[in-house]
Amino acid sequence: MSYNPEIHQRQSIRLKAYDYSQPGWYFLTLCTHDRRPIFGHVAGGKMILNIGGQVAHRCWLEIPDHFPQSVLDEFVVMPDHVHGIIEFWGMIVKKMKY
Repeated sequence: MSYNPEIHQRQSIRLKAYDYSQPGWYFLTLCTHDRRPIFGHVAGGKMILNIGGQVAHRCWLEIPDHFPQSVLDEFVVMPDHVHGIIEFWGMIVKKMKY
């Protein structure tokens, strides 16, 4: 389902005055497009990763290889999203070109 401002009343939970480029601990939630369950499924109360889920798992673990100023904490891959806690310290902000 695509975002419809008439139905969805989303409000940002980001702190308006907080500089998110500064060092600190961050809780991340990364959702798949249209919340499609592309990372696997839950069976018997356990997450079963498919190939996509295994890639997401490996990519999370490789974050410090790309950003040495990061420290990973707990994370979980779910069928349609990933939750994780990450600490950033030092200067890590890079200009990205898309």
